[in-house]
Amino acid sequence: MAKAKTTAFFCKECGYESAKWMGQCPACREWNTMVEEPVGKKETSPGAGRRSLLIKSRPALLSEISVEEKDRVSTGYKELDQVLGGGVVAGSLVLVGGDPGIGKSTLLLQVCRNLAVGGQKVLYISGEESLKQIKLRANRIGSVTGELKFLCETSLDHIRDTIGEEKPDIVIIDSIQTMYREEVASAPGSVSQVRESTNLLMQIAKGEGITIFIVGHVTKEGVVAGPRVLEHMVDTVLYFEGDRHASYRILRGVKNRFGSTNEIGVFEMREQGLVEVENPSEFMLDGRPEGASGAVVACAMEGTRPLLLEVQALVTQTNLGIPRRTAAGTDHNRVNLLMAVLEKRCHYEMSRYDAYVNIAGGMKMNEPALDLAIIMALVSSLKDRPVDAKTIVWGEVGLSGEVRAVSMAEQRVNEAVKLGFEACILPQICLDKMKDTGKIRLIGVRNVREAIGYL
Repeated sequence: MAKAKTTAFFCKECGYESAKWMGQCPACREWNTMVEEPVGKKETSPGAGRRSLLIKSRPALLSEISVEEKDRVSTGYKELDQVLGGGVVAGSLVLVGGDPGIGKSTLLLQVCRNLAVGGQKVLYISGEESLKQIKLRANRIGSVTGELKFLCETSLDHIRDTIGEEKPDIVIIDSIQTMYREEVASAPGSVSQVRESTNLLMQIAKGEGITIFIVGHVTKEGVVAGPRVLEHMVDTVLYFEGDRHASYRILRGVKNRFGSTNEIGVFEMREQGLVEVENPSEFMLDGRPEGASGAVVACAMEGTRPLLLEVQALVTQTNLGIPRRTAAGTDHNRVNLLMAVLEKRCHYEMSRYDAYVNIAGGMKMNEPALDLAIIMALVSSLKDRPVDAKTIVWGEVGLSGEVRAVSMAEQRVNEAVKLGFEACILPQICLDKMKDTGKIRLIGVRNVREAIGYL
C-alpha cells in the first residue's frame, strides 16, 4: 500500500500547490518561490463543525441590498478615514503592513480607543504581547473607555469561539504570522497557516459583518510576509512607511475595494502616540531654504489629494571617470533619463558632473508630473541660480524635450494658491484648458528650454 504524502510545495507569490519542487511556478511564472510545507491535517474534535460562526447564505438581487452611510464608521482620524475611502466598512477585512517598530500596533490601539468611545464593541487580539505589555502601551496613549476588550491568544479555533461569544463590531488581529489553525500541521507563519488563517478570518468577517484588521509583518523586500495571495484575499491593504527613527510616518493605501487607491495619510510619532498631520503640504515644505539654488517646489497627486513637495538637486564637478547619479525618493532611472534630455536637447554637458536628487520629507514619488521640477532643480544647481521661492513647477517631460500635460491641473493650482504661491509654471496644454482665476500667475511652457528661460 502506497504511503500517503504528508508534504507539498507551495508558491509564496500566488499560493500554487505542487506535489514536487519546481524552479519556476507554472501559475505566476516567478522563479525560486516554491517552499515545502506539511499538508497532513489533524483530526478535528466532534463539535468543531457546530462551532462554526458561518450562517447559510442565499442569493439576493441588487434591489434587495441596502447600502447606507451608517455602514461606514469613522476611526476618529481624518487621515485614516481618507485612506480607507471615508471610514471603516462593516464586514471588511483590512491588512496593515509595515516595518518592525514603525507604529502599526500603536495606531490600531489608538483607533480601537476612538471606536470604543464612539460606541463600537471592539476586541483586540494579540499573539505577540501579554496583557500587561498592552496595558503599559495603552497608558502611554491616554485613557481607554468604552467596550474595548483584550485577549492574548494564537489559536484561531479559540479566537473563533471567543468572537462568537462576545459578538464584537471590530476585531484586531496582531499579527497574522503568529496565528495558527489546529487542522493545519505546519508551524505558525508558514505559507499554509497564513493562507488558511486569513481564509477563516475572511469567512467570519463576511458571514457575521464584523470588521477585522490584520497586522502583517513585512519581508526585507518591503512586502507582507507569507503568500502573495494574502493581499488578494483581503479588501484593503495599507502600508505604514517611514523611518522608525524619524518622527513622521506615511500610511499608504495600495488596494481598496471601497475607495480610491494610492491615498496617503501622514502621522507624526510623539511621546503620547501617533498624531495625524492634517495639512501634509505645509509639513513637507516646512523648513525649506530661502534663496538656495537647486530647490524647487512641485505638486504631485496622491490619489485625489494634491501634495506639494520640495525637489532638491545638487550638481557638482565629477572627479571620477564615470559621474555619480543618486536619487532619493524618486526613480533613479527617471533621473538619468531627464539628464539625458538636458544634455541632448539643451546642450548641457551633464556627463561632466555628479548629480544628486532628493525629495525632501522622506516621501517616495514616481509621478511624471515631477519631471519638470527635477529638470529645473538640476539646472538651478548647475547654474547656481535659485528659483523664486513663491513659484511652483510641475509637468511631464518627454524625450524630445516637450512638456506634456498631466491630470488634475486645477486641483494642483488651487493647492498652490491655498499655501500662498504667486506663480506657477505648468504645461501650456493644461493652461489652455483652465480658467485664469487671477489669484496666481500662470506661466505655460511648451518645452524644457522655455521653462529654463524663466531662471
